[in-house]
Amino acid sequence: MATPEVTMTLALIKPDAYPKRAEIIEEIKANGFTIVKMREEKCTPDLLKVFYKEHEEKHFFNDLVNFMASGPIVILALSKVNAVPEWRKLIGPTNSLVAKEKNPETLRAKYGTDGQCNACHGSANDDDAKRELGIFFPELSA
Repeated sequence: MATPEVTMTLALIKPDAYPKRAEIIEEIKANGFTIVKMREEKCTPDLLKVFYKEHEEKHFFNDLVNFMASGPIVILALSKVNAVPEWRKLIGPTNSLVAKEKNPETLRAKYGTDGQCNACHGSANDDDAKRELGIFFPELSA
């Protein structure tokens, strides 16, 4: 039987949850993730437009970019067996209001504000994780 593969994913702690970043990082560690790389920064709208390019035709694109550029964020490269689905399970539903109702133990339920100000970003799949990690941590894809 093959040993499950340790994979990586990108995680972002968004501006609305930045004041609670220490608590969120403790929950990340308590859930078995290894923090491979971490940094804090205030991203430029230009970088965020590249990062969120798959949403550029959607009505919320400019609001999302402006929100993410509004304050500092924490950028993390996390590793764990099945990192992408495990991280998505920990953060919960995209809309924090839904998370509060249906998955109150998740990070978005605890630290998110609403549908857009939802505390954390998680890559949708392994391909997105590779692309997103390459934007913030190009040295990891070498």
